[in-house]
Amino acid sequence: MINSVSLTGRLTRDPELKYSQSGTAFANATLAVERNYTNQQGERESDFIRLSASGKRAETLANHFKKGELMGVEGRLKTYSYENTQGQKVYVTEVAINNLSFLQPKSQKAGYSQQNNLEQYDDYDPGQQIDIQDGDLPF
Repeated sequence: MINSVSLTGRLTRDPELKYSQSGTAFANATLAVERNYTNQQGERESDFIRLSASGKRAETLANHFKKGELMGVEGRLKTYSYENTQGQKVYVTEVAINNLSFLQPKSQKAGYSQQNNLEQYDDYDPGQQIDIQDGDLPF
């Protein structure tokens, strides 16, 4: 049997990281995935896909991905149910993450200013000759 899911989208919120009593990391997030067609008003709608990860993947998701960032996810479809506080059975479908991909350059991420990063190189002249000896190279 094949159970494989590949998605590209943007996080709707920062991932939520929790640890079990045994110390295993678990993270949840929601990915907004734009549909490849428009509705009657000419607008693209999105599906909101629940994501889950455990272990190192959970820590990577929570520590390196933030709300609004474009990411790629590969995983498997997972379903389960539980009984809520009103005694109703709730069914959940989510993607259990096997692989995460950064699809947005650091320069486009929130809080990163390329201009501020370049200011430290104000004295750099791309036409300037640099004297490098063979002994200076690591190879």
